Amino acid sequence: MSGLDLDPTQLDRYSRHIIMDDVGPDGQSALLDSRVLVLGAGGLGSPIIQYLAAAGVGTLGIADDDEVELSNLQRQIIHGDDDVGRKKVRSAKEYVNGLNPDVDVVTHELRVTPDTIEELIADYDFVVDGTDNFETRYLVNDACTLAGVPFSHGSILQFEGQITTFAGTDDSPCYRCLFPEAPPAGMMPNCATAGVLGVLPGTVGCIQATETVKSLIGAGELLDGELLFYDALNMEFDRVEIDKQDDCPVCGDDPEIESVHDVEYSASCAIDVSGEDETEADAIEASD
Repeated sequence: MSGLDLDPTQLDRYSRHIIMDDVGPDGQSALLDSRVLVLGAGGLGSPIIQYLAAAGVGTLGIADDDEVELSNLQRQIIHGDDDVGRKKVRSAKEYVNGLNPDVDVVTHELRVTPDTIEELIADYDFVVDGTDNFETRYLVNDACTLAGVPFSHGSILQFEGQITTFAGTDDSPCYRCLFPEAPPAGMMPNCATAGVLGVLPGTVGCIQATETVKSLIGAGELLDGELLFYDALNMEFDRVEIDKQDDCPVCGDDPEIESVHDVEYSASCAIDVSGEDETEADAIEASD
């Protein structure tokens, strides 16, 4: 699709994009031709899905196997009271269908495991990680890095969030450059036990959506090589550089991880020294 192919309704719907020099009709057409996979339809996934759908991302994949719970509604704003007990991917699809008919929603009601992730991400131009457990984060990092698929990472807890983008180029770092292995089990609290400010995922998810759109249209500078910290309590943002590590086990000069089946995605998410393939990782848990 080119800018000349936009119909009158699309020219009206996306007019505020089209008049921007850095987007324009060609940028909007690029969005309509794009395929983005959102992992998690919860706290982070909700604003990500909202804004990518509104922006006109043509194919929006949503992967989650959770059901909507009443305690989700304080922050997971694409779901409502009537959705409690329903699968999140179905509720999310209905929301997007009501927001923008240009968007084709592909639902993936499944567990993301080493056996499913490679085929899952192969159909998409960009992946947005809105999950809340280390096992899935490392699995997403390893699969996307090995496949050269760019992805956005976001995480939240209480009043704090962090965001970065891994561009998938030869010069880009990956999540393991920052955290080679996961912290010991039980060392880090999660939202279910420590809580989260309801509006926090809105800010973090919107930044992830912004990074996604910029990547798809080739505008501006991404958070590639930088981790953005957000402190909502004191309204502060800080940036930390992420250096590409020569000894990174997945993107370094002599990588030890050549397949997601080389890693045991539990505990430390370290290389599987036993030589046995891990058959199933924990389910995606939509980020709270």
